Amino acid sequence: MDKNRLEAYRRRLLLDRDDVLGLVTRAQQDGRVADEVGTPDLADKAANSYTKEFLFHQSTTERSVLQLIEEALRRIQEGSYGECLECGGSMQPKRLDAVPWARHCVPCQQKQDLADGEDAGR
Repeated sequence: MDKNRLEAYRRRLLLDRDDVLGLVTRAQQDGRVADEVGTPDLADKAANSYTKEFLFHQSTTERSVLQLIEEALRRIQEGSYGECLECGGSMQPKRLDAVPWARHCVPCQQKQDLADGEDAGR
């Protein structure tokens, strides 16, 4: 991969990382606020509980994306960015444009998704 394209991916990953960090921070703050809201109404308590659970799930997903972004930035530093972790082949630029933190080429990702789906059905 040429240096200009690699630098463009690096900059995008850094921006994405900042965005996701902001979302994680906001979710944590909102979760704390939901904890602090004292209400005697049972329906309000249920709504607060649902909000906290939703924010927790959202934060968990964002933390996973954040980890993938950090891994992609490490691969850039190591010189292996754009290589599939499964087969070692080069990923298509369209794949990286869509998901710059992708770890696998499309065929390997499809195989993994299929295997994950089979595991979930067991």
